[in-house]
Amino acid sequence: MRRFGIGVLCGIGGYLLAAVAGYFLIEVLSSNGHDRSVEAGMTSVFFFGPLGGLIAFIVGVIFGGRRTDPASSER
Repeated sequence: MRRFGIGVLCGIGGYLLAAVAGYFLIEVLSSNGHDRSVEAGMTSVFFFGPLGGLIAFIVGVIFGGRRTDPASSER
C-alpha cells in the first residue's frame, strides 16, 4: 500500500511537471500562428500531462518501496 501511495504522489507531481513543460515547449516550438495558446493548453493537459503522470507513477511504484537497510529485507 505504501508503494501505491508513493506512486500516486509521484504521478500527480509528474503530471503537473510534464503539463507545464509541455505547454512552454509548444509555445516556443509550434509553427501554429493564430491559436498557439489553445494548442499548447490542450496538448499539455491531454497528452503530455497524462504521459508524464503515468511514467512518474510507474517510477514511484518501482522505487517508492525500496528499503536501504539490508537487514530489513530479511523479514
